[in-house]
Amino acid sequence: MSTENADVVPLRRPPVRQSTLVRSDVAHTFDVFVDTIGTWWPLQPYSIGQDKVREVVFERAPGGRVYEVWADGTDVTWGHLLAWEPPHRFVMTWEALPPGTEVELTFRGLGPALTRVAVEHRGWENLTEEQVAAAAGGYRTGWTTILAAFVDRFQSFETEETP
Repeated sequence: MSTENADVVPLRRPPVRQSTLVRSDVAHTFDVFVDTIGTWWPLQPYSIGQDKVREVVFERAPGGRVYEVWADGTDVTWGHLLAWEPPHRFVMTWEALPPGTEVELTFRGLGPALTRVAVEHRGWENLTEEQVAAAAGGYRTGWTTILAAFVDRFQSFETEETP
C-alpha cells in the first residue's frame, strides 16, 4: 500500500486582515492613500531602504510596479499591481518576502464622507514555516500601525486644506 496521497492539500494559512475608517469620500481616500503614501507610510521600519527612501511610487495600471526610490536614485520594488480598480481596490504582489505574498486594499464608501479601508495580506502558504513564524505576527501588528499612520496623515492632510 502506497503512503503517497496525490490529494494532499498544503495547509492554508489565514490571511492577515485589518481595517480602519476615514472621514472622507471613497475617491479622495483612495487618491490620498496612493498619491501621498511616501509621506505617511512609516518607512522605518516598514520599508527596505528606511531612512534612504525619498518617495514611494505607484505605476497606476495592472502590471505596474509599486516601488521606493532612495536618495541616491536606487529604486527597490515592493510589488507589482495585479488589479487596479480606482477608487475601490488594488491588489499587488508583496515581494519583500521571497517567494512573495499578496496584498489587497479595498476602499468602500459607507456614506458621502466615510470610507472603510481594509487590507488583506494573503499567500502565507507560499512561505516556509520559518518565514511565517518571523513575519506573520509582525505583519499583523505592522498593518495596524500602517493603517493608523494613514488615518493620522489623512487627518493632518484634511487640517492643512481647511481654511
